[in-house]
Amino acid sequence: MGKFVVSTRANGEFQFNLKADNGQVILTSEGYTSKTGCENGIESVRKNGPDDGKYDRLESKNGKYYFNLKAGNGQIIGSSQMYESEAGRDNGIDSVKRNAPGATVEETTA
Repeated sequence: MGKFVVSTRANGEFQFNLKADNGQVILTSEGYTSKTGCENGIESVRKNGPDDGKYDRLESKNGKYYFNLKAGNGQIIGSSQMYESEAGRDNGIDSVKRNAPGATVEETTA
């Protein structure tokens, strides 16, 4: 089962990474000014993650592939790493769908 790892950025904002069983980061959040906002972001990933229609499948200018997961209001909840292939990106989406709903939360914040 995956896990959400909550941490604090250098600028004091909170963020989370969703990690797969193997420890690989599969989704990274935006920065949140409050811990509550970050926790709400995690709940939004749990809710929206299983819905294939909430993913934007994208290609960067340098030919790498990535995705954004969006909430019901269209706001980006999290973004993936860069992948070498479309298949890799799609596997990343499948991993979020599998891992997000039941993922535990681990805090590394002070």
